[in-house]
Amino acid sequence: MNTFLKIMTGLALVSTLAACNTTDRLANVGKAPALSPIVDPTVTAGYRPVAMPMPVAEPAVYQANSLFRSDARGFFKDQRASKIGDILTVHVVIDDRAQIGNTTSSSRTSSNTAGLSGVMGSIFNSVAPDVSADAALGTNSGINHAGNGSVNRSERVTTQVAAVVVQVLPNGNLVIEGRQEVRVNFEVRDLIVAGIVRPEDIGSDNTIPSTKIAEARIGYGGRGQITDVQQPRYGQQVLDAILPF
Repeated sequence: MNTFLKIMTGLALVSTLAACNTTDRLANVGKAPALSPIVDPTVTAGYRPVAMPMPVAEPAVYQANSLFRSDARGFFKDQRASKIGDILTVHVVIDDRAQIGNTTSSSRTSSNTAGLSGVMGSIFNSVAPDVSADAALGTNSGINHAGNGSVNRSERVTTQVAAVVVQVLPNGNLVIEGRQEVRVNFEVRDLIVAGIVRPEDIGSDNTIPSTKIAEARIGYGGRGQITDVQQPRYGQQVLDAILPF
C-alpha cells in the first residue's frame, strides 16, 4: 500500500510539472526561446564558494630601497586577469577517444555415477532384475558462459568562451566561471565553463586552454524545438523510472 501511494504521489507531481511545462510551451508558441538575463554568478541559485586546501599564509616582507617584495610574482604590471571581476578567454579543446573491448568465457562439466554391489546389489537385482545395479544412480551437469563487451567513444569540442573571475583563493589561484548563449532560429546553444586556474598559466594575451583548468566543469548543450523533440515524453520517462520490467 505504501509503495502504491508513493507511485501515485509521484505521478501526481509529474503531472503537475508537465502541466506547468505545457502551459509555458503554449504561451511561447511561435516565439524563439528567451535568453537568460546577465546576473551576478555569486547570487544565482546553487552557487557555492570554492573551498580548497590552502598552504600556510606567509606575510609579505618589504626591504628598504627595493622595488621587490617577497610575494611579488612579476616586476611589471600586465593586463592579465588577476582580480574578482576580471575577464579572460578560455580555449575549450576536448578531443577524447576511448576504445575498450572485453571478452570472457567459462565452462564447467561434471559427471557422477553410483552403483550397488555386494549384498545390496543382490537384493537390488532380485527386486529389479532388468536393471543393472552397477549404475543405479547417475548425474550429469554442465555450465557454459560467454560474454562480450566493447566501448568505442569519440568526443570533440573546439570553441572559445570568455569567463569572469568570481573568487580569488588564499593561495592566489583564481576561480572562474563563464557562460555563453547563442540563439539560432528556435534553438539556443548553451556553453558553460567553470573551474580553478593558476595566474601563471594565463597567457600574455589573457587566454588559457581548458586543459589547464583544475576541477573543470564544462557543459555544452542546447534547448529549443529540436532538443525538445529529441527528449522522451514525461510519461515515458516516469514509466522508465518506476517500472521494474
